[in-house]
Amino acid sequence: MSETYETLLGILKDLHEDVDFDTCETLIDDKILDSFDIITVITEISNEFDVAIPADKIIPENFNSAKALAALIDSLEED
Repeated sequence: MSETYETLLGILKDLHEDVDFDTCETLIDDKILDSFDIITVITEISNEFDVAIPADKIIPENFNSAKALAALIDSLEED
């Protein structure tokens, strides 16, 4: 697993330690993450990875799983 993914799992587990973020792919669809959680995640990602998530990237597909979020972070770091 990448360092980005491991760090992201830590951020997510701080929000909801009872969720298996490694396998869950319906974080938004099943309302595991609410709007406050999303804002917290965006802020933590910004602080930890020094990337800004543009508004057009704040869509369910990018937040439904830790893998999707890690891919988003990786793509933003490349830009």
